Amino acid sequence: MDRPDVTKLGELRVDLKNLYREEMFTDLSFATIRQLTPVLPDGQRDERRKMIFVGQTQIGTPAGAIPLQFEIDAKGLKQALEKFPESVEKAVEEFIENAKEAQRQAESRIVVPGGDPGGRISLK
Repeated sequence: MDRPDVTKLGELRVDLKNLYREEMFTDLSFATIRQLTPVLPDGQRDERRKMIFVGQTQIGTPAGAIPLQFEIDAKGLKQALEKFPESVEKAVEEFIENAKEAQRQAESRIVVPGGDPGGRISLK
């Protein structure tokens, strides 16, 4: 989502063309789905825009639980519930790939003797 660059609080404006009503559904176990329904400024459903479904869960790791949030491509709640497991699997795969890439980047940094741990060279 694009966020406006606002420098003064008095310049804040609600984007009346991008309003959503949020509802949350959970199995009280591991699955949570947020349904974002587009609405008009009067609160009525905006039929011109599609609903957005966002899944949330946690994965257990040796370092503790890691929260995952991911979009679910669905037309309705029932379809979002059916697609939840495959969406979790895809989100976990993306998380692992991102973690591996971050590790590769960290390992490829050149360490300079006398430099700080952040890789910056201190000129004294």
